[in-house]
Amino acid sequence: MRADTIKRCAWCGSDPQYVAYHDQEWGVPMYDDRRLFEMLILEGAQAGLSWLTILKKRDNYRQAFHNFDARRIARYSEQDIERLMQNTGIIRNRLKIEATVRNAQGFLKIRETYPSFADYLWRYVDHVPVQNLWRSSGEIPAQTRTSAQMSRDLKNLGFNFVGPTICYAFMQAVGMVNDHTVDCFRHGEIDSWANRPR
Repeated sequence: MRADTIKRCAWCGSDPQYVAYHDQEWGVPMYDDRRLFEMLILEGAQAGLSWLTILKKRDNYRQAFHNFDARRIARYSEQDIERLMQNTGIIRNRLKIEATVRNAQGFLKIRETYPSFADYLWRYVDHVPVQNLWRSSGEIPAQTRTSAQMSRDLKNLGFNFVGPTICYAFMQAVGMVNDHTVDCFRHGEIDSWANRPR
């Protein structure tokens, strides 16, 4: 199949980095705790911005936040906050940076109770990716009852920048829901991949 005839979700546009993210990452079920934590932080960092902006800064975020090592981030001091505020490679928003520290602390609380962060998150969909059948991007909701519940629960644990819309974007990104439209070539691939035994 020629590259220019491949049907993709309308949102990914033509930027090569965005297309690669759509084709290789978005919607693939993710179970690694560090990567899940990273995605939750980056989705929160996106608030008010485009995902492409964050995607282009992702490597900078990994370097600035010790590769999203939650144990290290949970111990960040005011000096660390100031260091990050001077880092031009990330979004220099104090509230978002401080939220990352609190979210790391919340992550560690969850790990004290659940076998893994992944186990905690995936229970919202009964540990099985939801396979949606959207015909167009206009049908896809910005949030759901499930993402609202996740948001409430995370906030009760001290997390910030985890509103229902952010939580749903996170669920889409990490494959808890397959929101590729049915005419996108990735919809069937994700469906097949997600239902393989782990």
